[in-house]
Amino acid sequence: MRRVFPILWLSLAVGLPSVAEEISLKDGTKIVGHMSAVSPEKIEVETAYGKMQLKRSDIITINFPENSPNSGAESAPAKTDSPKVVDESLQGARYLNKTGRFSLTLPQEWVINPDIRRAPETLTVLSSRDKMRFLLVMQEEYPGSLDSYKELSMLNARGNLSSFEETEESKVTIDGKSALLVFYRGAPKKGGFPLGFVSAIMVSGNTYTKMTAWCVEPLFHDMQPTFEKILTSYRGVGSITAAAPSTRP
Repeated sequence: MRRVFPILWLSLAVGLPSVAEEISLKDGTKIVGHMSAVSPEKIEVETAYGKMQLKRSDIITINFPENSPNSGAESAPAKTDSPKVVDESLQGARYLNKTGRFSLTLPQEWVINPDIRRAPETLTVLSSRDKMRFLLVMQEEYPGSLDSYKELSMLNARGNLSSFEETEESKVTIDGKSALLVFYRGAPKKGGFPLGFVSAIMVSGNTYTKMTAWCVEPLFHDMQPTFEKILTSYRGVGSITAAAPSTRP
């Protein structure tokens, strides 16, 4: 049976890079610089003209250059490593993934994010419109127990994050199934702000579903209830059919 232990793509995707970020504001202005501080209300950016403080409510998007598709050989991986074609849609707050046969309820301002590189096991990457908060969903086959899968996941995270710390773990029920909720923190090894993470891990037979939400650590405390609400909104395809027959043509 196939064992898959993919690289933690999310830690590579959201680390603040050495290349300057491009921040688009509602008034059409574009600011190029490096984020030096983040709070729930403001972002401080170091530019060629000095430091600027921007209201988060004025920001439309933040473009991290390292999230863009790479050129050259890296943009054409071997076929065995290619992401799968995913049938997904987002209407209002309701996200539907027909490939993975599940739905999620998202905050209204969230979007499907195509910019972050995806492993073959990744079913989706979602984010807030300002690209400050993220959610990755993946499924893979693994013959071991829920606890052993969790330990392998944390080992993988430890290898990709500096100052790694697992802060909390709890047992929860998601879509009628036993699941683990694991909180941890760390900073991308290539540099950047410390990040806060929460992963929900579920198993059905030998198929594991892992949903990981994250953001920069200064925002994580405020985002934690929202992240948990998103993760526990997961519903399998049977629940989708029963709960929303009116959406069918």
